[in-house]
Amino acid sequence: MTQVQFGWIVPPGSTELPRQAFLAGLRAGLDTIAGHFDSVWYMDHVQFGTNPLLEGWTTLTYLAALRPELRYGHLVLCQLFRNPALLAKMAATFQYLSQGHFILGIGAGWFEEEAKAYHLPFPPTGQRVSELEEQLQIINALWREDEVTFEGKYHQVSGAICSPRPEPLPPVLIGGHKPRMMRLIARYADWWNGYGNISAVGLEEAREHLKALDAACESVGRDPQTLRRTASITCFCAPTEQKVQELLTTYPSRSGPGLAGTPRQIVEQLQPLIEAGFDYFMIRASGAPADLTTLEMLSHEVLPALNKGR
Repeated sequence: MTQVQFGWIVPPGSTELPRQAFLAGLRAGLDTIAGHFDSVWYMDHVQFGTNPLLEGWTTLTYLAALRPELRYGHLVLCQLFRNPALLAKMAATFQYLSQGHFILGIGAGWFEEEAKAYHLPFPPTGQRVSELEEQLQIINALWREDEVTFEGKYHQVSGAICSPRPEPLPPVLIGGHKPRMMRLIARYADWWNGYGNISAVGLEEAREHLKALDAACESVGRDPQTLRRTASITCFCAPTEQKVQELLTTYPSRSGPGLAGTPRQIVEQLQPLIEAGFDYFMIRASGAPADLTTLEMLSHEVLPALNKGR
């Protein structure tokens, strides 16, 4: 039986903490999850309203240098931002320097505001998905072949080389749940991330999407069990219900309702999702990095309880 694993979604920035306190909190958070969580994740946006926001690749590189034993990925890279051959090279370099600890999380891109603000093209949804598929074809080829020439409708490379090629090949994570994205995921992804915050979606809807994912895999001749199911979750966890309420009041979630409770209650809330087929959860930990209570409870209480006997 597969072990349940957690990843920490690092907050994008802070309006409450000065820089030194925020950086110290990030380091303390990494120390808290090391040896317990599997991975660290960061978003890939350049602008989100007026919220403070660090650039994704630079941030992840900095974090990986602090705790190289963890794995690192983006939720998710926006394919509109980077040339696909350059992206393949960046990922291969990260994989080389991290000694195999990179996960390529990528999506079609969805946030029009930042594209307009930075004068980046923002084509219709169908074209963005088509561009993503060409990107994945180029990335896969560069990671596997000595020299690549590709003539697509939206992307081209001529005699492109990516050396050293990544070893091992990074898992590819793709997010989405629309029918066309499901088929693309079935063809190219190793991991599927279904939701920005699954607890806000509802278990029955999640089950329907899992069925659609299985059908998409079968339509392309793939064993559905070879595609890992992951989900992102906001979590408030503390040793007492009083402390849980304090976290809820002090650090209200900006990403919608999530899981909240003592370790035992969080285990109970996660069990139906695990039974449905999810075994990897990317956690937005309430309060972190200012308050590490949620990360501490998840590391030392929740995760061991979930994996007991597995």
